[in-house]
Amino acid sequence: LVIARGSAALVHHVQTNTKIPVLGHAEGLCHVYLHADADPQQAAAIIVDAKCSYPSACNAAETLLWHENAEAAARAALQALRERGVVLRGDEASVALLTTGEVAPASDADWDTEYGELILSVRRVADMDQALAHIERHGSRHTEAIVCTDPTAGERFLQAVDAACVFINASTRFADGYRFGLGAEVGIATGKLHARGPVGVEGLLSY
Repeated sequence: LVIARGSAALVHHVQTNTKIPVLGHAEGLCHVYLHADADPQQAAAIIVDAKCSYPSACNAAETLLWHENAEAAARAALQALRERGVVLRGDEASVALLTTGEVAPASDADWDTEYGELILSVRRVADMDQALAHIERHGSRHTEAIVCTDPTAGERFLQAVDAACVFINASTRFADGYRFGLGAEVGIATGKLHARGPVGVEGLLSY
């Protein structure tokens, strides 16, 4: 077993140049999805923590997805992010949410970028299916979160997303070995070789 820690380039190199099983993750392209019934105040609090508490962390949010009926929650979230100096890059619908110049047009590359700083990409989706499709295409299987009030929507997201950690109404920053009671984490498993998510030393021992 190889436990790969380091830059994305290093982890990718290890994963593609050995037949030994590899435990680790290369990127942390984490998403927060605001469902149609997302509470604006809760949405703002969660995305601010997910992006601003430690922007360079692998569990920091890099993309905000919002349901077309969650405009109020999306606007509240973007306003809160701008107040904290976050640079926003969005699709046409997201650019129109705030005053001119506050949200810059996003490029195709933004959806696949782990910024590691106070930059966030923003995209409107028609429904949860489109949000799930975006995450499947652009996510890194690390951590995803949904903000909603309908428990059925939360459960569906929980079951449908392919990621090591999935949260309902919580920040992506909770994906951490220390917060899970594992102590200092050896790595975060995004594959299916081992139990997915943060892995502590005890999790690698048989006795």
